Amino acid sequence: MEVSMFLNTLTPKFYVALTGTSSLISGLILIFEWWYFRKYGTSFIEQVSVSHLRPLLGGVDSSTPNTSNGEANDSNRQSVSECKVWRNPLNLFRGAEYNRYTWVTGREPLTYYDMNLSAQDHQTFFTCDSDHLRPTDAIMQKAWRERNPQARISAAHEALELEDCATAFILLAEEEATTIMKTERLFKQALKAGDGCYRRSQQLQHHGAQYEAQHRRDTNVLVYIKRRLAMCSRKLGRTREAVKMMRDLMKEFPLLSMFNIHENLLESLLELQNYADVQAVLAKYDDISLPKSATICYTAALLKARAVSDKFSPEAASRRGLSTAEMNAIEAIHRAVEFNPHVPKYLLEMKSLILPPEHILKRGDSEAIAYAFFHLQHWKRVEGALNLLHCTWGGTFRMIPYPLEKGHLFYPYPICTETADRELLPTVFHEVSVYPKKELPFFILFTAGLCSFTAMLALLTHQFPELMGVFAKAFLSTLFAPLNFIMEKVESILPSSLWHQLTRI
Repeated sequence: MEVSMFLNTLTPKFYVALTGTSSLISGLILIFEWWYFRKYGTSFIEQVSVSHLRPLLGGVDSSTPNTSNGEANDSNRQSVSECKVWRNPLNLFRGAEYNRYTWVTGREPLTYYDMNLSAQDHQTFFTCDSDHLRPTDAIMQKAWRERNPQARISAAHEALELEDCATAFILLAEEEATTIMKTERLFKQALKAGDGCYRRSQQLQHHGAQYEAQHRRDTNVLVYIKRRLAMCSRKLGRTREAVKMMRDLMKEFPLLSMFNIHENLLESLLELQNYADVQAVLAKYDDISLPKSATICYTAALLKARAVSDKFSPEAASRRGLSTAEMNAIEAIHRAVEFNPHVPKYLLEMKSLILPPEHILKRGDSEAIAYAFFHLQHWKRVEGALNLLHCTWGGTFRMIPYPLEKGHLFYPYPICTETADRELLPTVFHEVSVYPKKELPFFILFTAGLCSFTAMLALLTHQFPELMGVFAKAFLSTLFAPLNFIMEKVESILPSSLWHQLTRI
């Protein structure tokens, strides 16, 4: 009876205020949840529930802490190994290419994280524990650790005032030279100095651990110089000369696979349209025991597509069926897309390209950009190849198990690629490609529905106050009917004096 009297006293303004306030609160929760999801990739409400409420409710078994800690450590180590960052074998020159882009556009193409990784690579390749014994090596050891580009360049000039130093020439070629021709000239001077150091250390490498470390450093320096000289020749149009230099380098140092020189060779051979030699290189490096890359997978797909792409037609294929060669080409495309699903949008120019970073994450957006930046022209040169890719690449995702708990031809797609790619790529002017797309958490969908529903109620209550008031009273009366029924039963059972005392309490 009292509930009915209370409901009869409520005015339409109360219902407008109630629904409006509910809509506002749920809208604020929705905005916060969406912002938190975009920034951290998870729902705030779910995270709080799992982290704080679940332990209070006894959802975590505290009797086996060692096992859970061990599993957490194993998963962390697996995540780190899956997201290993690799040196981009086709990385551009900072002074002659990256800096010129900055001068023209005012944008920084490299992130701090990417440049910091390069600094670590330089310290690993170009320094050793005995650098303090030679003044030039000691200066360059400090230069590679210097963050300020001008300070690094000044240190390199300081080292060259003492004697010809290969690593000093390398630094100036990479960062001070503003054209490829100047870069090549400095690398040739570096080659002359580096070759002499390499021959001297080669004779002394067995005299102790110190000399062995020096020889390993001098080997890295020499291989780096020759590889970058070959890349200069490629950029200056002397592609056959570049191919010869790369082949000689791979024969001279067959065990140094960390530079991935075969990917430089593949790109140069494709420029020469020497597809037989490309196939020979793939036969050696596209092996199940060797690590894959987008260059390996997509080049293999390009060669198989080249055999059928000029005559391929989806309509004709649907009428007569696919030939064996067409099936092989489509399977190769599906294999490449499964390895790196970001590449097709760049090759089909559905997404704009940017300058590739100095480091890439295999199967990530950074690797896709690095591949498409150099290989798009080779796909365009093969008639019909992009059309075949456009018609068939989407079918790959129907073959991959969902929710990607296991792969089809490769290991499951790593879940950490988005985070690493956001560190490697300039997200200020580039939208990072993400695969697989993250599904919206339940609480975002719930708050969105709640906000929309309460906003609609507020609008209807404001427009039709009397009618909505009747509906609200009828709804609340129905909602409280079971409670009223229980209260009436209790009143009939209990003595009136006892009920009167309980109500007073």
